[in-house]
Amino acid sequence: MKKLFISVMLLVSIGLLAACGSDSASSGDAKAEKKQVTFGATSGPYSDMVTKAIKPLLEKKGYEVKVVEFSDYIQPNLALSKDDLDANLFQHKVYMETFAKEHDIDLSEVIVVPTAPMGIYSKKFKSLDEVAEGSDLAIPNDPTNAARAFLILEDAGLIKLDPNADPLTVSEKDVKENVKNLQFKPIEAAQLPRSVDSVDLSAVPGNFALAAKMNLLDALQLENMPDQYRNRVVINTKNEEAQFAKDIKEAVESEEFEKVIDEQFKGFGKPEWMENR
Repeated sequence: MKKLFISVMLLVSIGLLAACGSDSASSGDAKAEKKQVTFGATSGPYSDMVTKAIKPLLEKKGYEVKVVEFSDYIQPNLALSKDDLDANLFQHKVYMETFAKEHDIDLSEVIVVPTAPMGIYSKKFKSLDEVAEGSDLAIPNDPTNAARAFLILEDAGLIKLDPNADPLTVSEKDVKENVKNLQFKPIEAAQLPRSVDSVDLSAVPGNFALAAKMNLLDALQLENMPDQYRNRVVINTKNEEAQFAKDIKEAVESEEFEKVIDEQFKGFGKPEWMENR
């Protein structure tokens, strides 16, 4: 009986050790398993920001990060809604909310990032004082970015807008005084840098200006940008509590991220949370 008891205990012990070994192996496999994030961004400074400032920090957390570049403002959100992307970086709050409503999809922001301002550029005039009567001015053809252009023009004293109009949705119909009788020419945002060669003036969003190797400081007027017009990391709303979303936010909030911004993205306006911490 004593020998039988010892044999049974040995078998139990072996079983327990085997189970522990199995659990340890499973745990090890889980840790070894690579997490993946597919990040979309418009080509130029924001794909660079993902590649240089966000991707390395996520890789330190064990993620495998794929960066997909886009040349327009439409596909990155559609890809996000179809789960072809996990996150994207290219848009401000107003555009995100408008796009989500118009396309009946659910989008949520993770965090606001430093952003290059829109500017008024010209190869014909060296200052806004030189702008001639009836000059043509290319503006973004999407309503929210067009509103930004009209606000810059008002700040520059070239137009006066209806004081009762919503500044987030102002359009040409809200222009009550056009000092230089400017002729507005709506153009797809990605084409605005090229338009500088063919029109008198062009309102170019900062990301496309930098992608076209334009110097932000060459603008005749730069945007005084509120946070709602700064770009943000955006995800599908269903992933708000996902670990990868939390890890992206933590990466952007890190001192390492800000250091890369300071060194490689000079001229980008920082969001309020970064300025005030």
